[in-house]
Amino acid sequence: MGEYSENKAKVLEAMDRIAAKRDSYIKRNRYYYRNLINYFRFAIPVNARIAEIGCGTGYLLNALKPSEGLGIDISPEMIAIARNKYPHLRFEVMDAEQLSLDEKFDFVIISDTLGYLEDIQKAFSEIKKIVHPGTRVLITYHSFLWEPLLWLVQKAGLKMPHRRLNWLGRGDLINLLQLEGYDVVKSGRRFLFPVYIPVLSWLLNKYLAHLPLFNALCLTGYIVARQPVKHAESGREMSVSVIIPARNEQGNIEDAVRRVPDMGSHTEIIFVEGNSTDNTLEEIGRVAGAYKDQRDIKWLVQDGKGKGDAVRKGFEHASGDILMILDADLTVPPEDLPKFYDAIASGRGEYINGTRLVYPMEQEAMRTLNMMGNKFFSVMFSWLLGQRIKDTLCGTKVLSAANYRKLATNRSYFGNFDPFGDFDLIFGSAKLNLKLIEVPIRYRARKYGETNISRFRHGWLLLKMVFYAMNKIKFLN
Repeated sequence: MGEYSENKAKVLEAMDRIAAKRDSYIKRNRYYYRNLINYFRFAIPVNARIAEIGCGTGYLLNALKPSEGLGIDISPEMIAIARNKYPHLRFEVMDAEQLSLDEKFDFVIISDTLGYLEDIQKAFSEIKKIVHPGTRVLITYHSFLWEPLLWLVQKAGLKMPHRRLNWLGRGDLINLLQLEGYDVVKSGRRFLFPVYIPVLSWLLNKYLAHLPLFNALCLTGYIVARQPVKHAESGREMSVSVIIPARNEQGNIEDAVRRVPDMGSHTEIIFVEGNSTDNTLEEIGRVAGAYKDQRDIKWLVQDGKGKGDAVRKGFEHASGDILMILDADLTVPPEDLPKFYDAIASGRGEYINGTRLVYPMEQEAMRTLNMMGNKFFSVMFSWLLGQRIKDTLCGTKVLSAANYRKLATNRSYFGNFDPFGDFDLIFGSAKLNLKLIEVPIRYRARKYGETNISRFRHGWLLLKMVFYAMNKIKFLN
């Protein structure tokens, strides 16, 4: 222990001393740990590559069922127990502030550990050794408001005794992450009542804990961060697939082909025709033939109904590194697509959403009720996702093909519930903890045809989807 500072040596001594009782404390507080595991299981898929900093006896790491799991802890006694209990996982005695590793993980967990670290900024710096651009760093910590009560519970022998070196709040932790170059994707609070009382605990933790006043009193804070991709590192040109769902859009097809810019190393345009009652399909074929020497144009005929079905079919047949959706009504100017390309190719964002609610719109571009609905859904979804989103219903959405494949793999969590496609992508991206960025565009009035959206029928369906998503994203228990 001579290599450690006095504070760190005392933490190590305390951890070694209580290692044999660690699992009994977990069992005693199983309701808290079950809730904690549910949160991490939502954010981390089974068979992921996970490293846990401050793993203790390995309980959490094992519960997440990684394909490759590495637990790190400063306490040799804790690690000895973990190795014995979970021989299929790997555990190393190591100081989080002096990592000696040369491997990368998809997820790094720091759960209820930061209070025992002497130099949290140094630990965040060291963790950069084991992350790649797609890694998510998931942090949970206890609110300072709970310190007196936790101290009393500890003295009563109901909670594991510990020697904390610090109590840092959300603002302090975010500041330290940003000092080390991390990009904070989202942060929040959860878990209001850590004692299990039938019905009462369910009501408090599943619902009330997420309401504004109650949320400020929650025990557990969480932060999701990523190590951002530097522009110089992501500067290779990427190929692009622009998916254009088209139903009764005959008059817009050629204009779309002419106006979609060339982006990256190659740009393909994929029309997905939705069983139109005009001559949209014939027009797509005519335009594809007329521009075959100038543009890479493909077209498909939709099997099912709704924009969501069309988008999924287009994505399945796309060959580009980056997938873009462009509505065939061209109310979002195709000339703005390079802004979306730059936002994702630079690494500044991973899910790029257009927003029509920044710049003034052309007259009649959006009716008053539609505007009110958009603003309502903006507030609801910003609260739901833990990230600011101003315009949930803008048709132009962009993400990488690699992230879309991950999203599609996890689609069963939400189910095939979204005929529009917007919320399938938004909810899926939220579950993947993708960095959301919005690109303001100038929304134009439609020049041909009529909208396929019914304000009241589709508005009611959207509202139902919001409540459905609450139980899938926000009201985890």
